Amino acid sequence: MRGESTLTVMVTIDDVRAVALTLRSYEALVRGRVKFRVGRIVYLAFSRDETLLGFAFPKEWRDALVESEPHKFMLPRASDLRFNWAVVRLAELDETELRELVIDAWALVVPKSVAAAFAEGS
Repeated sequence: MRGESTLTVMVTIDDVRAVALTLRSYEALVRGRVKFRVGRIVYLAFSRDETLLGFAFPKEWRDALVESEPHKFMLPRASDLRFNWAVVRLAELDETELRELVIDAWALVVPKSVAAAFAEGS
């Protein structure tokens, strides 16, 4: 309708935490940055100001992801290009996208049987 505005609420670290902690993972503080891990493998990592979220993502698809929505996704820093990793601007995500991103990143680092069991239960 004309004259109405929609308020977009940026997802936060608490929104990420709410999803990540339902998975077989844990939160860690490393050099002032919040990270989520499965064992010793990091699958989510916040920037210090908590505006960017690095996440596990296949290297082979990373360029296509960034090119598809450059306002939302970006390449990781040069030293992280060798890893299965991408970065998203939290201000550009909604809660549904966030949930999918977190679960997909987690599924990339857990055993396939664990990811499959989770998918069956969802």
